[in-house]
Amino acid sequence: MTTEGTIRTETHDHILKIIIDNPAKKNSFSPLMMDLLSDALTELHNNDSYWVGVICAEGKDFTAGLDMPKFFGPNAEKRNIKEDNVDVFGLSKRCRKPIVTATQGIVYTVGIELMLAGDIVVAADDSRFCQMEAKRGIAPLGGAHFRYLSRAGWGNAMYHLFLCDEFNAQRAREIGLVQEVVPAGQQIVRAMELAAIIARNAPLGIQVTKEAAAKYAEQGEAAAIGCIPAIRDRVLKSADAREGIQSFIERRPAVFQGQ
Repeated sequence: MTTEGTIRTETHDHILKIIIDNPAKKNSFSPLMMDLLSDALTELHNNDSYWVGVICAEGKDFTAGLDMPKFFGPNAEKRNIKEDNVDVFGLSKRCRKPIVTATQGIVYTVGIELMLAGDIVVAADDSRFCQMEAKRGIAPLGGAHFRYLSRAGWGNAMYHLFLCDEFNAQRAREIGLVQEVVPAGQQIVRAMELAAIIARNAPLGIQVTKEAAAKYAEQGEAAAIGCIPAIRDRVLKSADAREGIQSFIERRPAVFQGQ
């Protein structure tokens, strides 16, 4: 444990586990931690040996949000934003690999925006969510204003964005912000299990699926349809496609190489 807070990574076969490590401050983010998280997501994005990412946190809480004095005011610390890095909120540049996020305890403000910038969320049953920026005189700036809409629909999104209320894991699952709720203490194990299942599939097929889905979310149905020919060429010409067909013929599990 460090009182300054950091981001740690572990490699588990084709899975990059990214760990928020500042439990002494309820895993609140400093500018340095944001930069380190961006570096870790960029490594996941760029390194072909990583097929899936898991984001989780040490201690009882996922994150209480930003360590506000370090971001705003006279003692604010400067961020070192690298031009080609993945944006932690997936706004300017989104990670092309699938990301499973495991939450527990307090999941406030940027914590929700981080998990919604990923793909799948496993929440411990003690998770407590709150998008409270408007209570502090500001507004969500990390994507909550549109990702709540895409996950939960207009009414549910406005309900929680306007009330700035705290809601539990069951409510988060009910409205689509969370995909699975598990007993507290099992969320990271379950997230790693899901990541391992994903990693058994052809990584190129998974990545182009995410790319096409993002195309629809960002540009609409016509753009999503328009990208099908290029995606078809990429996957059908791959060694993994040949392996998938051969494994079917030979009635055995496929062994993909990501090529």
